[in-house]
Amino acid sequence: MEPEEDLPDYSKDDDTADLLEMKVPMEHGGLRFDQVLVKLLPEYSRSRLQDWVEQGLVTVNGQPASVKQKVWGGETVVVCPQLHPSEHPCQPEDIPLDIVYEDDAIIVLDKPVGLVVHPGSGNWQGTLLNALLHHAPQLANLPRAGIVHRLDKDTSGLMVVAKTLVAQTALVRQMQARSVKREYLALVWGELDRDYTINVPIGRHPTQRVKMATTESGKEAVTHVHIEERFPYCTLVRCRLETGRTHQIRVHLTHIGHPLVGDSVYQRGTQKCAPSLRELLNEFPRQALHATRLALTHPVSGERMEFDSPLPEDMEELLEQIEEASDDIV
Repeated sequence: MEPEEDLPDYSKDDDTADLLEMKVPMEHGGLRFDQVLVKLLPEYSRSRLQDWVEQGLVTVNGQPASVKQKVWGGETVVVCPQLHPSEHPCQPEDIPLDIVYEDDAIIVLDKPVGLVVHPGSGNWQGTLLNALLHHAPQLANLPRAGIVHRLDKDTSGLMVVAKTLVAQTALVRQMQARSVKREYLALVWGELDRDYTINVPIGRHPTQRVKMATTESGKEAVTHVHIEERFPYCTLVRCRLETGRTHQIRVHLTHIGHPLVGDSVYQRGTQKCAPSLRELLNEFPRQALHATRLALTHPVSGERMEFDSPLPEDMEELLEQIEEASDDIV
């Protein structure tokens, strides 16, 4: 388990820190103001300092500063620092949750498409974590509000959340021991001719840092792929994870030449498809991936528990449309 994080201070309402006042050293005379500001406040990034200047939160001799203005030394600079969204304590938000099971130790929920699990760049509010803090305020006392694993924003399905530190520790250990079983239903491009066990390491993409990739230097990743139903030009498969790497199913299925339908990040090039199906599959607005089964040992009772979630409405509708369009394919 990761080291326990410092707990956020929910009593602090002011978004600003104390004003910072300083003099421009004479040896910095002739430099652009943004260059000087970085030297004066090295604990902040250049982009954040420039943003404060553009917001009018920085003055030079009492006048609003400009990023490109020159300074000559001796000027008085006043900065009104602002917290970055990532530094704000996460606030409870009344966001509906589809709770499958709950007791004093765990919550099992069915995450909808479009819900981000944890606050991050561009998604500082409206996340599952915010919803959990509203549903169970005591989760503010746990690292990551009890979240022990994640689903991508556009992946739907089952997740487990701990309600106590004891339960969270036990669930993390089960994850590490690979005793939490997770199965996903996925619609992939192409017609698979057999089941697969994909055992290929996954790591950060060498040039596109927002993506993952199969790489010899990556971490071990194992995905078992079983054919559920065949369709013309696509296949519904069940994926069982042994490991839990970021984007594991998406990367592994692309690796074997069968990327997820709707996966704009990992689908490479145009997929072979009949015209009657091409538009239907290309227009599906998210990766066709659903966490359908979750099995774990209850962290308190020791009971083995299993939960199932049927395909969401959008994937069910897509399969029906594929069957109808397939009738026209000779």
